[in-house]
Amino acid sequence: MLLVYIYFRFKYIVLSTILTKSFSKDTALLLLRVITGVVLIHHGFEKTANIQNFADAFVKPLHLPFPIFLSYVAAYSEIGGSWLMIIGLATRFGALSIVGTISVAIYHGIVTSGGFNIYILELLLLYFAAAGCITLTGPGVFSLDEVIIRILKSESEE
Repeated sequence: MLLVYIYFRFKYIVLSTILTKSFSKDTALLLLRVITGVVLIHHGFEKTANIQNFADAFVKPLHLPFPIFLSYVAAYSEIGGSWLMIIGLATRFGALSIVGTISVAIYHGIVTSGGFNIYILELLLLYFAAAGCITLTGPGVFSLDEVIIRILKSESEE
């Protein structure tokens, strides 16, 4: 019964949003969230495929402690953060985990290349900008976060 209620409530929220508000900003946020998450998630899976190689190539040159552990943190923050952005649940937390991981990757790119090499940094900066924008603006109305907030607000008003 609860699932039926949630389904019809979600349908009402989506239809009322589309019919009564300008949804170009929210559609843009949806596209940014989903596309960024889909294209970034494979980086996390690549790290888990050979975690020792990733630790040797990317974590040890930065002289960070516990390279294997930090490699797993990087991999699972990219996988989990991407999934959270795609479905729009705890979106800011997922985007923030990606911002953190990409920040370390940008630092690695600067340190190992001897400066600002645009060919190494351009994709990282695009991921950083996309995740940063989602962190700052939120997921938009086309997200599970918004559905949960509206359900909680409507229940508190009754």
